[in-house]
Amino acid sequence: MNSVIKGASYVLAHTPQMVVYNGTTQTTERIVNPKSEYLKELESHLRSYEDCVSYWPNQVYIGNATPDDLAEVEFPYYDKKKDGAERYGKYGEIMPEEEFILLVQACDQFEVVMLDKEFVAAYKEAFAADPIITEDIVARLHEGMELAEIEKVVNEEHAEGLYVAGKLVGCVKRAHDIDVNLSAHVMHENLMSKASSVLALLYGVKNAGISKDDVEYVIDCAEEACGDMNQRGGGNFAKAAAEIAMLNNATGSDARGFCAGPSHALIEAAALVKSGAYKCVAVTAGGCTAKLGMNGKDHVKKGLPILEDCLAGFCVIVAENDGENPEINLDILGRHTVGTGSAPQNVIGSLVADPLERAGLKITDIDKYSPEMQNPDITKPAGAGDVPMANYKMIAALAVKRGELDRKELASFTKEHGLTGWAPTQGHIPSGVPYIGFAREDILAGKMKRAMIVGKGSLFLGRMTNLFDGVSFVIQANTKAEAEAAAGVSEEEVKGLIAKAMKDFAATLMAE
Repeated sequence: MNSVIKGASYVLAHTPQMVVYNGTTQTTERIVNPKSEYLKELESHLRSYEDCVSYWPNQVYIGNATPDDLAEVEFPYYDKKKDGAERYGKYGEIMPEEEFILLVQACDQFEVVMLDKEFVAAYKEAFAADPIITEDIVARLHEGMELAEIEKVVNEEHAEGLYVAGKLVGCVKRAHDIDVNLSAHVMHENLMSKASSVLALLYGVKNAGISKDDVEYVIDCAEEACGDMNQRGGGNFAKAAAEIAMLNNATGSDARGFCAGPSHALIEAAALVKSGAYKCVAVTAGGCTAKLGMNGKDHVKKGLPILEDCLAGFCVIVAENDGENPEINLDILGRHTVGTGSAPQNVIGSLVADPLERAGLKITDIDKYSPEMQNPDITKPAGAGDVPMANYKMIAALAVKRGELDRKELASFTKEHGLTGWAPTQGHIPSGVPYIGFAREDILAGKMKRAMIVGKGSLFLGRMTNLFDGVSFVIQANTKAEAEAAAGVSEEEVKGLIAKAMKDFAATLMAE
């Protein structure tokens, strides 16, 4: 029996100061061209928290609007505000930078996070008032210390500063004197990923309507790696985040695959549950500070605000079939194999057409496709175009080539089977998974039967191979009742055959 999607969560942390001090585009520019016009203009292009919350794609991400709603908004989106926008949504929330920094400190187990005591006092109450933040997490907060002590660590020990509105409010210290894998930069990056994953896990459990003790396994599929000089990426974000989220019955491990990581992880989770190894698995990922302001130069050059100012996280709860929730069909899996090659047609063929053909389905039998769901507001000014639309055009062209779609229907295919992109460009975050929450709801409501999640990854970034990567899977309406009904008929038939065979055998014995 297929595993089901019990619930999903999507969270954002608005971190504009981390754009300035931690995003790779900015930190690199500070080294290469410290007096650049871009750095001078950068802070004037940062959005306020209120602007971040009222931004249409962000409201879609946390579930306060749907992709269909966004499709009706005139492009571009950055200069439009959503009326009635709220911090909290159906799937999660948009947490302010001040409160997120407190969450980061609560996630610190080795006292590498130092916060100014006045800062802690100013925001602790607001942090504790967040309905998803439990008392045990609030209890992890330290009272803080004198700012002078923090300044000394930043200036003399290369700690990474934590800032709010341009003011130093804390820092992340190095965890080892010489191990670059435990440097302040890496510790900062990893703690931010862990904290945003914790937030996603908390909402994931809540949204699925389950107990924290129900989760038996956690898979983290973010793009960071924790470890030390002896095993640089050997660490376990999953169990580290589960500990803070108080998932006391869970163990876990990390799955890495660049942008395709979440799709790999969800297939693994579905297989673990279907096999009976675990009854309930949480797939989670936190955000990536390196990608904050990644396309900032292009945005500033065109007079736009810095749109990549949020760390994102998500969680999907995969559980045993309950006869109600949508299933992950493990019989329909697409995979970019070693022999697939990098030609776009081959990639889409291996991920979309091939698995459907094996299952006796056509491309048009999938109601909605969710490939790379990057927000075009971010990618188009940077010259990358509308990424989701490019994927839909390739899928539609392949359907035409296979005789499953009339050429006249190319334009309508992208509207009927596609989605407008809304996800932040956090690498692994946009790759298919932002739609899972909506897909689950639409299938439960009977609005559609099947959705395909397509994850693609750029393995060549690691300089170990020139290969691309990708996997896909189908989410479908629950089939448990049908399967049990079919099994019931088959069982009766078997009983009838056995009874007839016994009767025939008895008649043979009597005849003898």
